[in-house]
Amino acid sequence: MADQVAIVTGASRGIGFAIAQRFVAQGYRVAITGRDADALAGAVKELGDSAVFVAGKGDDASHRAAVVDTVQERFGPITTLVNNIGINPAYGPLATLDLNAARKMAEVNLIGTLGWVQEALRGGLGAAGGSIVNISSVSGVRPAPGIAFYGTTKAALIHLTEELAVELAPKIRVNAVAPAVVKTRFASALFEGREEAVANTYPLKRLGVPEDVAGTVAFLCSPEAAWITGQTIVIDGGVTLTGAVQ
Repeated sequence: MADQVAIVTGASRGIGFAIAQRFVAQGYRVAITGRDADALAGAVKELGDSAVFVAGKGDDASHRAAVVDTVQERFGPITTLVNNIGINPAYGPLATLDLNAARKMAEVNLIGTLGWVQEALRGGLGAAGGSIVNISSVSGVRPAPGIAFYGTTKAALIHLTEELAVELAPKIRVNAVAPAVVKTRFASALFEGREEAVANTYPLKRLGVPEDVAGTVAFLCSPEAAWITGQTIVIDGGVTLTGAVQ
């Protein structure tokens, strides 16, 4: 996979970092993004010479352009894009949701994702075939009280995935992954202080870990998934079978 060049957004830690680690282990050259330059520098130190970072905000068009320019200069044409970036700045019912927070979620989680796709296309994605994986959520598949608008953006991301899969075929495959609760800092409010109780609602009796998501993403980007596009793979320890999503 030495000719594979990936961008993984939101990858200084957690799910994004695990995906970058998996790619590097498979021989990819990888660019990671995020807002915290120090955290990204530490992540690249762990990833090694096959990785580079560019710090910035995912909803900033100039940042997206700078990432693609950096990747082209350092590694060559982009072959793989993983849209892992996502925010959820507001918890609570929709009836009292701060609409500015809702706008920000839509801008980052949905519009920003489309912006990354457009930039990656400019950076060569699809010239010789390529793959995009969007990180959605089970809250985009089932109602999730408390994080309802976040789930709404993730549901829209699933539809965006399907639309892109049709538009970008046959050169580029586009899929999504929808995890349930994964043990990361981002999701800590959903399990911190009550992990055992939350895990017991899952048929597999544990929460996800970043490596669970990384393995699925790696498969979707691999030749083994060459006939898969426009799909959303739910990885949830079986929790949606019980009617719950948290």
